[in-house]
Amino acid sequence: MNSNDNEKSNSHTIQKQGFGTRAIHAGQEPDPTTGAVIPPISLATTFAQSSADTFEGYVYSRIGNPNRTAFETAIASLEGAKYASAFSSGTAVISAVLGILTAGSHLIASDAIYGGTYENFAKIAQKHGIETTITDLRDATHIAGLFKSNTKLVWIETPSNPGLRVIDIEAIAKYTHEHDACLVVDNTFMTPYFQNPLQLGADIVMHSVTKFINGHSDVLMGVAATNREDLHNELQYIQIYSGGVPSPFECYLARRGLMTLEVRMIRHAENSLQLAEYLSNHPQVTQVNYPGLKSHPQHELASRQQKGFGGMLSFSIKGNMGNVNKLFEHLKLVNIATSLGGAESLVSSPAKSSHLFLPSELKESLGITETLIRLSVGIESIEDLLADFKHALENAY
Repeated sequence: MNSNDNEKSNSHTIQKQGFGTRAIHAGQEPDPTTGAVIPPISLATTFAQSSADTFEGYVYSRIGNPNRTAFETAIASLEGAKYASAFSSGTAVISAVLGILTAGSHLIASDAIYGGTYENFAKIAQKHGIETTITDLRDATHIAGLFKSNTKLVWIETPSNPGLRVIDIEAIAKYTHEHDACLVVDNTFMTPYFQNPLQLGADIVMHSVTKFINGHSDVLMGVAATNREDLHNELQYIQIYSGGVPSPFECYLARRGLMTLEVRMIRHAENSLQLAEYLSNHPQVTQVNYPGLKSHPQHELASRQQKGFGGMLSFSIKGNMGNVNKLFEHLKLVNIATSLGGAESLVSSPAKSSHLFLPSELKESLGITETLIRLSVGIESIEDLLADFKHALENAY
């Protein structure tokens, strides 16, 4: 068996293994020179070749790097994809996907999306001649009448940031493909552990790696995965020539983060459900958004297309912004910060941070009020988290 056959055999074997095994081993072999079980960080920007007109293996670090390959290989395995392309941020992935479209194209996006995604679609895309329709897609049938002859892309985020709204991926994929368009799913909140959009009909799945995939609040990075060679070639071309690639060190850290993704996501979800149940019964809390609660309007759908409910929730409290600030002030363990998905718990006010620049009418329809709080639930001891929120809510009024 030659080396290529051996690599294919190893890849096939890994794909049959469990999630946790693939998260640790996919794309990550011991170093052939030293035997190091964790591959070293390859900082070289350029790689020696055998002749002037032959380029083999790695050539230039913007085009490819061993650490980036290891990370991309692992993500592809975990998402059940043939290909993955890593970028310098989640927003760089959005830009790359938009780069696939040409002027005169039309895209449809769900209204419940990250504020930065909205900015790209509603403002930047339109500057480049891309028409955008942003609408509520909780009822999948609503999309049927929105397609045009030039519709090339549908983008959804499920569950959504920050309201945890759930969209039927399989149903949206069916409508999208009937119109020869491409479906992209932002899977950041769920990660490959809890949801695999490609298996439900999506063409591209993307993540802000910065969040749960890395999981330690120390990497800025994004990734897109697909089974379609044509889409992979386009994304790879944009990846190389737009220059929005992650550094070897960030790829190394993100690949390390993947090794504990399964155990972290289990703990994130366990803590989230207990906090959601606690907050649901608190007299000062008016609403809790978490698909794991049976009271969530799309709990049944979430249970069907997800393998779990994740580490994100949001909730609204009585009062006004002053009460939100008092609650935040009295949290001793949980920090106030705009990101999410780290081992530590974080709170933020979406109306004043991630979704600040959304039109007021859209914020209102999405329930993004000044008393809505987004909570990224960490993996601390649940007793300490419950005590922290009990203390903060008691002192918020």
